[in-house]
Amino acid sequence: MQHAGIRRIGVMTTGGDCAGLNAAIRAVVRRAVGHHGLEVIGIHQGTMGLLEDPPRAEPLTLAMADAGLLRAGGTILGSVNRGNPFSFPLPDGGVTDLSAKIHAGVAKLGLDAIIGIGGDGSMRIMHRLMQTGHFPFVGIPKTIDNDLGATEYAIGHHTAVEVAMEALDRLQPTAASHNRIMVLEVMGRDAGHIALAAGIAGGADVILIPEIPWRMAPVAAAIRALRERGRNFALVVVAEAVRTAEGETVLAGPSAPGAMPRLGGVGARIANALEQATGAEARVTVLGHVQRGGSPGALDRIVASSMGVHAVDLAVAGRFGRIVVWAEGRVGDAPVDQAAGAARPVDPEGDMVRVARGLGICLGDR
Repeated sequence: MQHAGIRRIGVMTTGGDCAGLNAAIRAVVRRAVGHHGLEVIGIHQGTMGLLEDPPRAEPLTLAMADAGLLRAGGTILGSVNRGNPFSFPLPDGGVTDLSAKIHAGVAKLGLDAIIGIGGDGSMRIMHRLMQTGHFPFVGIPKTIDNDLGATEYAIGHHTAVEVAMEALDRLQPTAASHNRIMVLEVMGRDAGHIALAAGIAGGADVILIPEIPWRMAPVAAAIRALRERGRNFALVVVAEAVRTAEGETVLAGPSAPGAMPRLGGVGARIANALEQATGAEARVTVLGHVQRGGSPGALDRIVASSMGVHAVDLAVAGRFGRIVVWAEGRVGDAPVDQAAGAARPVDPEGDMVRVARGLGICLGDR
């Protein structure tokens, strides 16, 4: 039954891609069209699609929202992680405010509600758009880093952890075969959730995360202790945002205009330092965007589906300015400003860190 006042909902994905985005889009379409009798318009390339004239968008139907979409990686709508409309980069190096064009795009599409699936930066932009014009927004959190405030889980995290865990499972036998230290560098721009969870699940000996400053001496001592007990290999997991023992942030190279700095390379630096400190041979594997791609795991499919349904119900009820959250085993919602700019790093005194220490995993600080 169509809800009075809400006829057409727009949905878009913004920020970095991850597994589970299509599952969330599917849930939005099935709930909005199949249950509420609404139209759903898919906006291409996030806010960039709204900046074009006419906006880049297409109707989304029940026919395309089948189980195949649930399994598909990436996002059928495309995504961007640059081009903040409030400070849009110009060819001459300057910036301009294009937020009025976003509002115009919403009006041209005749949208009564917008469901945005994004991370921390996206939520900040959406929250600001709500403050500067008519932007009836409901948010769905996605980030493999799982560092968005207000929610325990974000879409994409669990699949990224599964990928990193599988990498450790595959690195262990080759490490043992060649008497090596294997260093696995995983994503984690500001937080170490992937490294910590994958390291625990994958049997790592050392986990280095940005929330816990580390020193070479405890790490080298932990690896030497393994060898003294008869083990001929070690597994080390490193979040890309970890600084070197000297406190340096390692970048992969120059970033595109308007994009965030590209982290990468700290794993190799640490592998080289470990060789010098322990005398053991070390190799590094950088997972990179492998963690974002592929079919979502079961938990990401469940979380994405639950969040998509709840987001539509919030929009139909006119409860804008909310972000869907997962807390204490169930879906709910919170004010979007609780997530916009509210980071959720690993708690150095939290349960996951306590578990890692309880398993004898070295975190580099003691």
